[in-house]
Amino acid sequence: MSKRIKKIGVLTSGGDSPGMNAAIRSVVRACAYYNVECVGIYRGYQGMIEGDFENMGPRSVNNIVNKGGTILKSARSKDFMTPEGRAKAHENLVEYGVNALVVIGGDGSFTGAEVFNKEYKFPVIGIPGTIDNDIFGTSHTLGFDTALNTVVEAIDKIRDTASSHNRLFLVEVMGRDAGHIALNAGIGAGAEEILIPEEDLGLERLLESLRKSKLSGKSSSIVVIAEGDKIGKNVFELKDYIEENQPEYDIRVSVLGHMQRGGSPSCFDRVLASRLGVKAVESILEGKSNYMVGMLNDKVCLTPLDQAIKGHSQIDQELLRVSDIMTT
Repeated sequence: MSKRIKKIGVLTSGGDSPGMNAAIRSVVRACAYYNVECVGIYRGYQGMIEGDFENMGPRSVNNIVNKGGTILKSARSKDFMTPEGRAKAHENLVEYGVNALVVIGGDGSFTGAEVFNKEYKFPVIGIPGTIDNDIFGTSHTLGFDTALNTVVEAIDKIRDTASSHNRLFLVEVMGRDAGHIALNAGIGAGAEEILIPEEDLGLERLLESLRKSKLSGKSSSIVVIAEGDKIGKNVFELKDYIEENQPEYDIRVSVLGHMQRGGSPSCFDRVLASRLGVKAVESILEGKSNYMVGMLNDKVCLTPLDQAIKGHSQIDQELLRVSDIMTT
């Protein structure tokens, strides 16, 4: 164990995701287990610049493992993108006696951590927290599993009204650059078609699929669309296009939006957060820095931050094949 590390700071940055609180709890209690002080940094990098710190102990994180969001709050900081902002943040950390950082967030948060590490040789470890599951070096990010459950539950309810009124529902889910939520939730909820950024289905193929659904006797259909899918400029424009070409469809649009970020984290996300938080603290105490902790083949592993940032999480080809079979 490194004697140099006496106090570890923890912050959440970027978009919130279910499981962030469980990760905070894990970091704080792992610090207590190893007799290291822990400091909570509020509002991400902006709080680091403004010195918004609070000492945290095991009792500080009572009853948060089941809560969505983040008790440390989150904010996007333009100031931290400047050398002056990072200099002020470093000054505050040194003044408060913080020796290392655990950053819970996505690739934007990790980019800030990597730059900070290079400029000040300040030890940093990242924990991937984003519902999009688009971080390289881990099979699951915090919040992904919970978001899937939220989306599937919503689609199940939408299907009830779709079948009652013989309607086609276009359901937009989060995923600006990645279709992991749409693909998994679409299969889980039995969607007739799934549109994701990684696969260009094309308007004509979509229309043909809907025609086949009608001919096969389906009176209602669900199409799940990742928000980043390029088949149309937006889901409402897609609705207009389908209505023009297949007027027999009564179409409704449902944009699930930020409800996907909220809610109590699933058991999977709570356990994942606990494992990653412990590994983050242990990695720092072992002298490691500039890594992200993740999960591959059910084993906690380390990936260099630059690889986590620059790498691309691949869409599961097996799931694509299953999706094609299930929509037959």
